[in-house]
Amino acid sequence: MRKKRRIKVSHETPFCILKDSLKFNDYQYALPHLLEENEEYRNHFLKCKEDGVEIYLDNSLHELGYAMDNETLLKWINILEPSNFFIPDVWEDAKGSYRNALEWSKIEVPENTTKIAVVQAHNYTQASYLVLDYQELGYKKLAFSYGASYYNRSCPHPNPDFGKAMGRFMAISRMEREGILTNYYKVHLLGTAWPAEFGMYKDFDFIESIDTSNPIMAAIDGDRYDDLGLPHKPSANMNDFQNIKRYGIEDSILQHNVWKFREINGL
Repeated sequence: MRKKRRIKVSHETPFCILKDSLKFNDYQYALPHLLEENEEYRNHFLKCKEDGVEIYLDNSLHELGYAMDNETLLKWINILEPSNFFIPDVWEDAKGSYRNALEWSKIEVPENTTKIAVVQAHNYTQASYLVLDYQELGYKKLAFSYGASYYNRSCPHPNPDFGKAMGRFMAISRMEREGILTNYYKVHLLGTAWPAEFGMYKDFDFIESIDTSNPIMAAIDGDRYDDLGLPHKPSANMNDFQNIKRYGIEDSILQHNVWKFREINGL
């Protein structure tokens, strides 16, 4: 019998349930712009560091539209000493992301911090070459965003959220089949447009970790997961709901969605 692997999962949450997230997240996912701006958020992650809770540090591209500057990122890398750090990438720009990866390949970080290079591209060919380029630079862990436009061109489904999820799966599957992605790499999956997507990766030994706010955002919308999660991406966006009050989130839906997410994906 094939041994069931453990894939680490984290769900980003509003400020009001940061402490609660310690009960259902395998690690804490930190955004540097919020570390800079919000004392409550900052203190939460300083406490996590003190208590030995695993931390992944993002670069805030998804939230800001651009990655935070190197000086700020290095400050928080050295303060939090995250287990994983997403080096600055440029949205759907393979050349720009490679230039950043080249620069960060020469920047020292704490010994126990793994640098993650994010695969950004306009099409599958660019993405596959970028994976090989990252390998030459010495990166051992990669990440694939949920939102690349070429995913929908690969899978032009009437439901664009489902098509986007399937498009990413098809890209990663093809890279594995062509020997571009091997067990030399570890892979992180950034977000999702369709919460049942992750169950399709159960036989991919290189998938190490995932993050998605999907079950939390669905709960904020008041939507309860069914056996496939939701057929659409929640309308709520974390950028707009960081300051929501706890009473604005129905606890029974929140708990159901977090539990159902793991059940759906066999996690």
